[in-house]
Amino acid sequence: MIELKTDRLQAFLEETFGPGARLLGVSEIGKPGDQGVKRFGYGKPVLVSYEVAGEPQEAVLSTMRGDKYGHQFYWDRAAILMFQHETSGDLEKHARSLALGYIDARDALHPVRDVKEFFLLVEKLPGYDYFRDLERIAGGDFRTEDATRVREFSRWLARIHTQKLDDPHLYYRRIRNLIGSDECILGLIDEAFPQEYEAYPPERFRTLERRLIDWRWKLKRYAHRLSAVHGDFHPWNVLVDSSGDFRVLDRSRGAWGEPAGDLAAMAVNFLLFGILHDHPGDPEALPRLDGPFRQLFEILFEEYIQATGDTEIFEVLAPFFVFRCLVVASPEWYPDHPPAVRRGLFEFMERVLDEDVFDPTCVNKYLVGSC
Repeated sequence: MIELKTDRLQAFLEETFGPGARLLGVSEIGKPGDQGVKRFGYGKPVLVSYEVAGEPQEAVLSTMRGDKYGHQFYWDRAAILMFQHETSGDLEKHARSLALGYIDARDALHPVRDVKEFFLLVEKLPGYDYFRDLERIAGGDFRTEDATRVREFSRWLARIHTQKLDDPHLYYRRIRNLIGSDECILGLIDEAFPQEYEAYPPERFRTLERRLIDWRWKLKRYAHRLSAVHGDFHPWNVLVDSSGDFRVLDRSRGAWGEPAGDLAAMAVNFLLFGILHDHPGDPEALPRLDGPFRQLFEILFEEYIQATGDTEIFEVLAPFFVFRCLVVASPEWYPDHPPAVRRGLFEFMERVLDEDVFDPTCVNKYLVGSC
């Protein structure tokens, strides 16, 4: 609950409408009379009576209630309120938005003025992008510290994933977003591939989508797995410093989710670099994953299981691999892939859906049909 104090509301009115604004009273909607200081609940509007330059005015002050329908976090609700503020005046007969504001940790009210765009300023981290290591390995320079670093990735993921949250509806939301979000599977199918893509035609996409619906219903049984996650843990979001330590960037898609998403995001890049730099020249042949990138792929999962004991993760990995394969197979983002590489990624993402439990020690089964 928010404590709506009259002095803070007066300060807000002055900042919004100028020094000539004066608070006259606060009351519940439909209940006349000044109620003074009151508790202000999410989704519970209040009537604010005030004057500006001696002219009496009335306005409704409200927040949005958090719920399980994609509004669990204040930034979810902020997006809705921003939309309403920006567009309500454009619709005939709609009530105008007079101010968009926020309430800080001390229950003070602040207006947001004339917003055009938001920005983020973050600290500059030392180090180089981790994908540079993968390029070096692909060039034949595989080092002991490469395997050590992947073990450190796994242990770091294991630590952050130990933080659990009992909120089945939030887990359902994350799985819905995985399949239906503009940024995830359906968004990629619609926007990251040509409409009539010869290498993966529409009927094949429709079949893939139908199979994912079955997986969505399977994953609804795993809501107990909701954990703290990074959400976009791939080589372009990892920096390695001069001491060999790493830091991460661009946490995405919410603080809570399925741990399998973090592992799939990194693992699919070991798969990509492995088959990209060691693929058959025949575009009809299927690539295998061998050598150092297969080692890194297996180490990632082996170390994670050793640290967590979470073998259940292999029961839920498949749709997350589909998402990440669609990313790295996209001709829009990766236009230079040889046909054999793209074909291998498509085979992998379809074959992982064939089995209820993923086997990381037999990755080539999902590429060529055998270990």
